[in-house]
Amino acid sequence: MLLIDLARTSAAVAADSARLAKIRHLAELLGRVGADEAEIAIAYLSGELPQRQIGVGWRSLQELPEPRLAATATLTQIDALLERIKAQSGQGSQAARKQLVAELFGAATRQEQAFLGRLLTGELRQGALDGVMIEAIAKAAEVPSAEVRRALMLRGWLPAVGAAALAGGVDALRDFHLEVGRPVAPMLAQSAPTVTAALEKIGGPAAVEWKLDGIRVQAHRSGDVVGVFTRTLEDITAQVPELVQAMLGLERTDLVLDGEVIALRADGWPEPFQVTAARVATKVGPREVPLSVFFFDALRVDGVDLLDLPDAERHAALAGAVPDELITPRLVTGDAEDGEAFFADAVRRGHEGVVVKAPQTAYAAGRRGAGWIKVKPRHTLDLVVLAVEWGHGRREGKLSNLHLGALDPETGDYVMLGKTFKGLTDELLAWQTEQFLRLADGPTDGWTVTVKPMMVVEIAFDGVQRSTRYPGGMALRFARVLRYRPDKRAEEADTIAMVRALLP
Repeated sequence: MLLIDLARTSAAVAADSARLAKIRHLAELLGRVGADEAEIAIAYLSGELPQRQIGVGWRSLQELPEPRLAATATLTQIDALLERIKAQSGQGSQAARKQLVAELFGAATRQEQAFLGRLLTGELRQGALDGVMIEAIAKAAEVPSAEVRRALMLRGWLPAVGAAALAGGVDALRDFHLEVGRPVAPMLAQSAPTVTAALEKIGGPAAVEWKLDGIRVQAHRSGDVVGVFTRTLEDITAQVPELVQAMLGLERTDLVLDGEVIALRADGWPEPFQVTAARVATKVGPREVPLSVFFFDALRVDGVDLLDLPDAERHAALAGAVPDELITPRLVTGDAEDGEAFFADAVRRGHEGVVVKAPQTAYAAGRRGAGWIKVKPRHTLDLVVLAVEWGHGRREGKLSNLHLGALDPETGDYVMLGKTFKGLTDELLAWQTEQFLRLADGPTDGWTVTVKPMMVVEIAFDGVQRSTRYPGGMALRFARVLRYRPDKRAEEADTIAMVRALLP
């Protein structure tokens, strides 16, 4: 398949705002792609590279050769060039990489060059998020989208899953299994204002667990080999020796567990999130802050996959494999008063709140399952920074006022909900100025700097109100910054539908 086919499809997807139209455009192309190019095509149209990182940024693309007049470059040829670019290292690699980039763009037409430029710089914003691409793959392969989602949960890389679906249908998708050492995307929780509301939504008895303010981890063990991964699937095994030792201390030797690591004071009170995050991020040097680990779910025990089992059965398997002191405190109840008391006790002990879990809920990896509902003592949202305004007075010379947006999964865009500079310390102001200048995207009016939507920030607020001032028709009341969330990707930000649900 020619690269121009993808460039044209990408343009059609970007131009069509309707979700079903986007799916139709993508499915039509995927129905024509060859088996040896399917993974490449799906990756490119998802805005990703099979090579992940190749060491080429926007600065490398400032001087490009003249485009070709006729489109001749195939996907396999482009992929081979990208492999060669990534392979460059050592003395002379910068010059060699520059020459290969010129060769890459010299083989492309003007439309193909524009497509490649956006792809390499992470700017391919066309609304082809995972949800849209999953539906397109299902349509092209004539398989249920649920089968694609399940395979993605287990494999974690949509291009590989899509290529399997296109080549072998449902049978190929069912060949994917949970593998020790290969992390799956974590299950996420919805929100409710109170434990009572969460229990009402579940409609019966449920488990109420402490919500720790730590770093989400997925721990794998096969024999004497342990791997630890973050919610973004980053391997942090070497950074959390305490967790490795805890896993090696268990009797079971074939395990995949879900939990949190957190820094605790000597009296058991949790350190601020920033302390835990800084400790987990430490790759070299002394680790003076100790970490504790608490598990709350089991995805595999003794070689048996548990993902499809109800929460109650998975937790029973966890309790049989892990000592009580390593398990997140949990209460099973249908009584709202007991649940609220458990929540209040967790907050009194310095924790973030609780998660209420329906006993029959399977593990919905990578999704906000209806059976997990988080409750915090205050309204908070994880939003994406869309732009930042220069400060004045004491904040002159610093990027200060944040433009906040929530994800619209239907379009792949972020909907602005308001601005805030409240809660920013001098330290945060200095840090965010440096970060956002790196993420600056496009021209500035001298006052507002538009940034790439990559940074997630946790915002506290007093409520949501209707407003014509912002595109979403809503605004946050008394929004203030709690902290940045480097452990979260922008795609994991709260959605506009979640914000809309908070309207009175």
